[in-house]
Amino acid sequence: MEDLQDFLKGKKYKKIKFKVLKTQHLMIKAKINAFSGNFILDTGASNSCVGIEGIEKFQLFAEYSETKAAGAGATGMETQISKNNNLQLSRWKSSKLSLIVFDMSHVNEALKSYKTKPVDGIIGADILLKGKAIIDYYNHYLYLK
Repeated sequence: MEDLQDFLKGKKYKKIKFKVLKTQHLMIKAKINAFSGNFILDTGASNSCVGIEGIEKFQLFAEYSETKAAGAGATGMETQISKNNNLQLSRWKSSKLSLIVFDMSHVNEALKSYKTKPVDGIIGADILLKGKAIIDYYNHYLYLK
């Protein structure tokens, strides 16, 4: 019987490894504008985001946005938006990506309390929908087309 990996490869899906952190968050490596970072894979986040420190790290052009961010334990945070970015997850690529930029210190404080390294941002449902995502939790792979 054909396994999931072979089946999805035949359907032109790219396989991307993720780690499960002690906090049960899924951590994935990504490149934004050719600069590498660590991101939480979050099916519940509507948009992909980067922390404010990422403006320099990923060479983002960010402008203030009218939208207020709300996330786990925090609401009404000021946001910026950065348009036309390139994203690469393993061999899967996307261009013209818009990213929400906001203060992610509350996320990283929570991770730090579990002695887990900070992350640069969040890969959200916008990417998962665009890439017709399939998540293999058991084998720790994200598949994107």
